[in-house]
Amino acid sequence: MTNSEKTALSRRTFVKGSALAGLGAAAVGTTSLFGCAPQGAGSGDAELAETGDAASVDEKICWGHCAVNCECRCALRFHVVDDEVAWVETDNTGDDTYGDHQLRACQRGRSIRRWINHPDRLTEPLKRVGKRGEGKFEEISWDEALDTIAEAYKKVLDEYGPEAVLVQYATGVQDSNIRNFVKRLACINGGFLKTYGSYSSAQIGQALPWLYGGREANGTSDVANSKLVVLFGDNSCETKMSGGGPTYHYMMGLEKSGAKVIVIDPRYTDTAAVHADQWIPVRPGTDAALVDACAYVMITEDLVDHDFLSKYCVGYDDATMPEELRGQGKSYVDYITGKGADKTAKTPEWASAITLVPAATIETLAREIAAAKPCAIYQGKGPQRRGNGEQTARAICMLAILTGNVGINGGNTGSDLDSYYMPADYGIPMPDNGVETSIGVFTWIDAVDRGTAMTATRDGVRGRDALAVPVKFIFNYGGNCLTNQHHDINRTHDILADESKCEFIVVWDTFLTDSAKYADILLPDLMAVEQPNIVQSEYAGNMAYTIAGTAITSPKFERRTLYSTLADIAERLGQRDEFTEGLDEMGWLERLYEQGREGDPDQPTFEAMLEQGIYRKQCPEGEHVAFKDFRDDPEANPLDTPSGKIEIYSQALEEKVADWELDDDQFISPLPVYCPESEGYADPLAEKYPLQLTGFHFKGRCHSSYGNIEVLKKANPGELWMNPLDAAERNLADGDTVQVFNDRGTVEIVVKVTPRIIPGTVAMGQGAWHDADMAGDKIDRGGCINTLTAYKPSPFAKANPSHTNLVEVVKA
Repeated sequence: MTNSEKTALSRRTFVKGSALAGLGAAAVGTTSLFGCAPQGAGSGDAELAETGDAASVDEKICWGHCAVNCECRCALRFHVVDDEVAWVETDNTGDDTYGDHQLRACQRGRSIRRWINHPDRLTEPLKRVGKRGEGKFEEISWDEALDTIAEAYKKVLDEYGPEAVLVQYATGVQDSNIRNFVKRLACINGGFLKTYGSYSSAQIGQALPWLYGGREANGTSDVANSKLVVLFGDNSCETKMSGGGPTYHYMMGLEKSGAKVIVIDPRYTDTAAVHADQWIPVRPGTDAALVDACAYVMITEDLVDHDFLSKYCVGYDDATMPEELRGQGKSYVDYITGKGADKTAKTPEWASAITLVPAATIETLAREIAAAKPCAIYQGKGPQRRGNGEQTARAICMLAILTGNVGINGGNTGSDLDSYYMPADYGIPMPDNGVETSIGVFTWIDAVDRGTAMTATRDGVRGRDALAVPVKFIFNYGGNCLTNQHHDINRTHDILADESKCEFIVVWDTFLTDSAKYADILLPDLMAVEQPNIVQSEYAGNMAYTIAGTAITSPKFERRTLYSTLADIAERLGQRDEFTEGLDEMGWLERLYEQGREGDPDQPTFEAMLEQGIYRKQCPEGEHVAFKDFRDDPEANPLDTPSGKIEIYSQALEEKVADWELDDDQFISPLPVYCPESEGYADPLAEKYPLQLTGFHFKGRCHSSYGNIEVLKKANPGELWMNPLDAAERNLADGDTVQVFNDRGTVEIVVKVTPRIIPGTVAMGQGAWHDADMAGDKIDRGGCINTLTAYKPSPFAKANPSHTNLVEVVKA
């Protein structure tokens, strides 16, 4: 696209004519609160918003979806007049019967018009003129921006090779046909440093394959067949609030089954308030100790499913241990009953001192789980996002294994959410990545800072013994993990500010986020709905779906699609034809859709799909049941473990880490049992910082997406949760502004004094926009928890221990 082809619409005209008018009027009334209906006070507007009838002006309706990473994918219908979004509604199609229900967006998706028309959106390419992190930029032309990127990229490739290139983990745009074009360009140029895991679920994702051979769970809608549902740290009512994700399936399934729900969590969350018959508050990081004690009750009272354990499992007792390990006190039963190496019986009294859960409550919980047939054990991603998260994730699964609830309707594996998925692949065709080396996704900052000092045994480098080169070039598309969503922001700032380390950073975004301040070139991106887009469901129970849409409006100001910018970079590298294969954005959308139809011929034609927007498909088996084939016939359908069975004792894991270098406070056990953690409640550091700080996903934003939408901030104010006992000890009152601090930094935030959190623990919603003077006191006044979080990768997955932090709190 040439400069002459770009719109000449001025920023002043656009903001005055659409954004300010729409945002100002949206302060009144429920329908206008999130910019969902036409702005105005007349009854005709209300009727239009209710019925969706065509307005008197020339109006078109475009399909799209909310593309943030809440793990829902919700449909939106954009009413466009004169190439501007007049108002937005969510899915209102069909008869809305469960199983064919509407994919209604939550408050975040319904406020997307405020994002589209936000006066702070980036409008033109920018070049950094200050130090990294200062946020000082000057406007430049697209030609200068793309020339600069191409030259810097080629320089790094020539001097260091493709292993020095990082396509950074980023989740601000969830789709099938946009963001991975960055990786396509990189692969055409030899590849990029691979990463494994995610910031969401690396610990559970890396741990469960050693137990089950994979990470699977029953679909959430299957709780319709449960008698008891136990949720460890699962707060879907706040994190996945819409009709497009698991929460609605939970609701409908529980309505059908009438199952009792027990929520185990340090906080009395909205999920506990809405669904739970019982809340069991637990000290953060000690869920595995609670499980160990439940196992003690089940084993000593003979409440376990012996037939299941003997037929499907390895390592439960001495009889099911690998032959060469028998008689050595290494089995799960030996550990639980005190016959193992530590000679400590994991009694309810033992666990109570660790978890703060009364021993009698533990005993009752164990008996209830054992008696309920079937019982569904689920865990959210919070328990595993810790310094001992790999151990915790595997341990929670033991409650399902001990009671034989794996592979059946109404049960579960103990893992987190899962569902039936669309049998269609819309993925962008990807050339081979010529780089074999990979690192844990969280450890990218070490690849910048320590580079070739990163090793396989110390840092989890895969594919070679150590990194060959440091990371010198970063592509960041729609992500805020350079700083805001990474850990120990002050440390990360210092590393990125040193331009001798990472030599070039290019960022695409819609706003000047905290991460965008570190870009050498910052490009103004279009939102996913402003580009042709397609996405399929995630964690949607027994009803999978696909949403497809065209660009809702033409590009405004100097904004461009990601694909067009990459195509122009490819042209500067002599690779346009190889990159584009002669296709534009709509051409790729059609190609990928037709590619998906090969896996699911029932899908409508491409033209029909663009018209209807949504395609739904029911699970053929009724419900997705994890490892059902294995349960039905374990010999014909073995698990992907060395034994083909559930490996309670993982000899393979034990051998894998035998030569690993771990700190004294890090543990990897072949058994799925409790291990203390660095900066846990018992860490000696607690003498100085006596409060555990845990984060939680916040309903007013998705990670940091929507974090600058004012109406959402007002409806969902950022607060530090604190128990009244802890507040009284510090002479704090509800509503006080406090400083939360440790050796890594300080955050100023308002305190919410509430009995809805266990004593000794404070909690802060993650994703708030970092707001600190990095050349001054570095105190964050935006409420960003990652000012305080530790950069200490977990022992096995080398992942983010986001909820494992010690702090103190004082009045500001």
